[in-house]
Amino acid sequence: MQLPLQITFRHMDASAALEARIRERAAELDQFFDRITSCRVVVERVQHRHQQGNLFEIHIDLTVPGREIVVARDRGNNHAHEDPHVSVRDAFDAVRRVLEDHVRHGRGEGKSHAVPDHGRIARLLPERDCGFIVTVAGQEIYFHRNSVANGGFDKLEVGNEVRFVAQEGESPNGPQASTVVPAGKHHLPPTETVRN
Repeated sequence: MQLPLQITFRHMDASAALEARIRERAAELDQFFDRITSCRVVVERVQHRHQQGNLFEIHIDLTVPGREIVVARDRGNNHAHEDPHVSVRDAFDAVRRVLEDHVRHGRGEGKSHAVPDHGRIARLLPERDCGFIVTVAGQEIYFHRNSVANGGFDKLEVGNEVRFVAQEGESPNGPQASTVVPAGKHHLPPTETVRN
């Protein structure tokens, strides 16, 4: 990394163990792609009056030549994120996937679904935090709550049109949508933000 890793703790005391884990995960990214120019990580404890326990949000801002990758691990209703180590793991896993896509694109390898596919919500299973999209060809694609952009899972209804990026091998039951965006949001901003 060209600039030193920056770690900020908000609404909580600094944790040496958590900081060590963040440094370890950032070093793994740097080994994977040695052209990272900067990495900023914010660990934030979030408290709500109507909620038991503290949840943690992790924000990672990674700068590479020609691109800035921002990953924000939203606490949502995921009680696993009451553990800051789980939140850090999930955030770094997400930023690693986006960085891998960036590297593949730079090599000209591209993904099999360079342009998002579209379909309609066929089924929603809110109790299991998932649903299924039916494509124009009639294929069902599984998606998880965390795949829906901007935490919009709860706003989806059966029949809604969506755009999605499907990944083979993500699920033992066939393709899984890694990104689901309700129709009408066709433009990606210059800074890609992944919210899970």
